[in-house]
Amino acid sequence: MSHSAANGPQIISAEETDGPISEPEVRNARLRRRAALTLAALGVVYGDIGTSPLYAMRETALAAGGARPGAAAVMGAVSLIFWSLVIVVTFKYVVLIMRADNDGEGGVLALAALAHRTPGLGRRAKTVIGLAAILGLALFFGDGVLTPAISVLSAAEGLNGTPFEPLVMPIALVILCGLFALQSHGTAKVGRLFGPVMVVWFATLAILGLAAILRAPQILRAADPIYGLALFAAEPWTAFVALGSVVLAVTGCETMYADMGHFGKFPIRFAWLAIVLPALLLDYFGQGAALLVEPSRAPLAFYAVAPAWAHFPLVALATLATIIASQAVISGVFSIAKQAVQLGQLPRMEIRRTSPTDPGQIFVPTMNVFLCAGVVLIVLVFRNSGALATAYGIAVTGIMVLSTLLEATVAARWWKWSLFVVVPLFGALALIDMAFLSSNALKIVEGGWFPLGIAAAVFVVMDTWRVGRRAHMEQIRKSSLSLDLLLERAGNLAQRIGGAAVFMSARSDVTPSALLHTLKHFRLLHERVVLAHVTVEETPFVPNARRVGVQKLGKGFFAVEIRYGFFQTPDVPKALEQARKFGLALEPEATTYFLGRETLVPGEHPVLRHWRISLYMWLASNALAPARFFRL
Repeated sequence: MSHSAANGPQIISAEETDGPISEPEVRNARLRRRAALTLAALGVVYGDIGTSPLYAMRETALAAGGARPGAAAVMGAVSLIFWSLVIVVTFKYVVLIMRADNDGEGGVLALAALAHRTPGLGRRAKTVIGLAAILGLALFFGDGVLTPAISVLSAAEGLNGTPFEPLVMPIALVILCGLFALQSHGTAKVGRLFGPVMVVWFATLAILGLAAILRAPQILRAADPIYGLALFAAEPWTAFVALGSVVLAVTGCETMYADMGHFGKFPIRFAWLAIVLPALLLDYFGQGAALLVEPSRAPLAFYAVAPAWAHFPLVALATLATIIASQAVISGVFSIAKQAVQLGQLPRMEIRRTSPTDPGQIFVPTMNVFLCAGVVLIVLVFRNSGALATAYGIAVTGIMVLSTLLEATVAARWWKWSLFVVVPLFGALALIDMAFLSSNALKIVEGGWFPLGIAAAVFVVMDTWRVGRRAHMEQIRKSSLSLDLLLERAGNLAQRIGGAAVFMSARSDVTPSALLHTLKHFRLLHERVVLAHVTVEETPFVPNARRVGVQKLGKGFFAVEIRYGFFQTPDVPKALEQARKFGLALEPEATTYFLGRETLVPGEHPVLRHWRISLYMWLASNALAPARFFRL
């Protein structure tokens, strides 16, 4: 995925063509580019929600009406799914939340960063937003472990009732382990197939669904919300429990928002309204029609719409689609982990680029290992997608609640919407999200504890790192020599030698420890001493024009601030090349980089509990070395 995808149509100069470009040619080029982005979005953005028909209707019908759901249960289930797709996905995410872009980027982290920058917020409000961002990331990681497992298992379970049924779980494990094993090689080549395969997938959903609807066209009446409300009127508790399964139909809506920066708003919105939503609705209505005709097929609702001869080809296509969906989720976890590292919410990790031309193609070995172990463990513990469905949804609904609250903050503060609009609009959306969340909370004992446990562990790690790092930086400030005092004494402290020395500094207001140790042991200073400090701003990208700021401190000292956005990868030597325009020319062969190394010990009055201090020290000791992280 390329971040440049959202930067608008490519500009073609007249020199690159045989003559002036006509308006129709520009328009055709724009249309071709949008078509290509829409095709790519189908493979990356909609893999998760596009494979939800494998289990969403099945679980909703079983929850609403048992193993042989009656007509009222089927009609009510289809109605609830239909209106969830319309209200939650189409209105809330596609129309409303995608308006809140952080310099073109989306996702819970970008939205929280945008809300955090809102003018007029107090310190307490910003702290709450920061904690919401960490919680959202933690829930996203929990969802990232569950999605590949339930998707691939659901597809493989098409073999249930056949002689191959004992192979379902081994096949799912082999596919998932193979998928994680291939991550280090990148997905640029096979990624080109994602879009076309998903086109075939959505076309298949639409055709099979339409054929089933023609056999029982009365299912179309389920578009009337009265059928969903009738479930609550007849059996309120059963309908409320069924909401925990209805939410399975909207999993993946956060992905379309998170990937907005890769493809742009138009391709994602167009793909949803023109292709994905119609195909999903036809398939869900088709599954409902098939269950009206043959209620006993509820445990295999997805495959009930297909003729017998198409069963095994459909299993193969579903498996391929779930592999694509899983890859999209894994790539999303890698991307969000990179952002968290850049913003200082996770320790430094190794982040490899797997494509020389596509900055979105990255591989994070640490996250890959944790994801693989978590997915395999989930498959071994739950063993089938029906049991996994009890664990699925609570992380998704938690992110939905947080997104609504953060969006309300942006609407009220950034967009200056009237509270008479913000409160009822986002209040209604929050009530829907809370209904889904509370229904899924009933699943905690049955399996919802697993993603919550993962999210809780991630939250503790991130919060410990955040609080510990802040205390660590404050301790550095207290125990370090101020820059002003160093500059006063610089002329008498040491001899000067030729060349330049770059000292990386965790804070811009103190003397780096590596510089103090150099003075203490060698009594030497280079002719030019550069104190470099890297800052990650709460925007996705910092343009090259703002990358470097240089302040001349006198006596050969320079303070250099290097700025990045949270979507960018730091490269200090490359950034320092831009210091030349400020009068600081650093020749690579005559420049030496210095980094400090610290030994952490608990303080007398720690801000963290003993076990969290131990955790922070372990995280710090296992973080990626600064030399590798900053490309020194």
